Amino acid sequence: MSRDVAIHSWPGSYYINSGKRWENGTLSLTRTMLRFVSSQSKESLANFRLSRIMEIKMESSSFIFSTLTVLEEGNVKHWFGSLKPNRVVVYNVLEHFWRERLLSPTSETRGAECQPSKGRELINLVAGAQRRLEDTGRVLSHQGEQFDNMMQGLEKIDSDLGVADKLLSELESPPWWPFGKLPWKIQQEAKAEDAARAAAAASAARGSSRHKVIVSIPAVVSKGGDSDLKPGCMLVLVSSLEVRDTNCQLLHRFERNEVDEIRVHSPFEITVRQRFIGKPDICYKFLSAKMPEALSVLEMQYKKKVEFTSEYTAFKATPLSSPCDTEGMSLNDGLLQKCQETELPLEVPVGELSQLQVQVLQPSVSQAEAQELKQMLMQLKNLALEAETELERQDEVLDVLTSSTDRATMNIEKNTCRMKRLL
Repeated sequence: MSRDVAIHSWPGSYYINSGKRWENGTLSLTRTMLRFVSSQSKESLANFRLSRIMEIKMESSSFIFSTLTVLEEGNVKHWFGSLKPNRVVVYNVLEHFWRERLLSPTSETRGAECQPSKGRELINLVAGAQRRLEDTGRVLSHQGEQFDNMMQGLEKIDSDLGVADKLLSELESPPWWPFGKLPWKIQQEAKAEDAARAAAAASAARGSSRHKVIVSIPAVVSKGGDSDLKPGCMLVLVSSLEVRDTNCQLLHRFERNEVDEIRVHSPFEITVRQRFIGKPDICYKFLSAKMPEALSVLEMQYKKKVEFTSEYTAFKATPLSSPCDTEGMSLNDGLLQKCQETELPLEVPVGELSQLQVQVLQPSVSQAEAQELKQMLMQLKNLALEAETELERQDEVLDVLTSSTDRATMNIEKNTCRMKRLL
């Protein structure tokens, strides 16, 4: 039996074809398996891999009893009924994880389920690190844009303070001008119009950058509990977090400052909450097979608002079961087989090496995998260098921002004193 922790579980019943009866128990979905355990005997009545599933459907038993059926390879059909909260929710979750597993480039090949090589495991680890560094780079780029906008705002403040200084100088020693408007008044109006146009353009530019999508993943979403999980998607934007349905229609938008809590229940399940005083909170639950891709961005975007629950800790602490484990194999048998696959006899007669032993003698990382790892590491190096360059630039901008802010504060205080004297 797989040692994976369940991503989600539902109480229900399972039809035992040999006994022509229904057995109550719990249907559980793990990273790789679908399992039904009897509540009475605690035995596993159904236990098979997601990669072996051929079809998931909602059907009726005897045209009356609503059930969920799962067709396994070998034309083996499993019937599940009395599912709580309802079979539609269970169908949406199972169908999402099954589909994402089939579409995943790292999914298991049917009929040839075997443990990936060490080289492939290293490539997967480097690929995950590369994705996380790319997400970090996007957040860093957005932070740089914010610094640039702040610099533009400070430059506008400096310009306005220069105009204010000239105006105060005119008021302190006004020239005699009897014809129409004073020249400085005309210049002030023209500069005010130019500043308004510049502010409008800057606001439009900031608005366009605020709606950039950092990451978008398909998910099963629900407002509140588990009773209404439906297919949809989650979008993490620069300034907000959006919930959309399968037709890309907006269901809800959490502005960045409105998110009060993000609870991570497992690498595949989170809840986002916005609290209110005097009315119910707005809370959305997300279940997604691609949630790990979004978690790194959420940690960067919301930092202290992300809370990892004890369920997540238990989930991460549980090791993945080996894909080579066969159904019904005991732990001792699995360890014995593993030892047989990795150990060779001390004396092997020439010409009597088995095919399995030849595979063991082969290098754990092939030449092609080593070349792919080299290219990926070079990309990681380039990304890290670009991030370092951007960080150095932002440090310089921060120094300029600090000095500009101090100078603007001093000028504002000086002009305030001059205005008080004029009054």
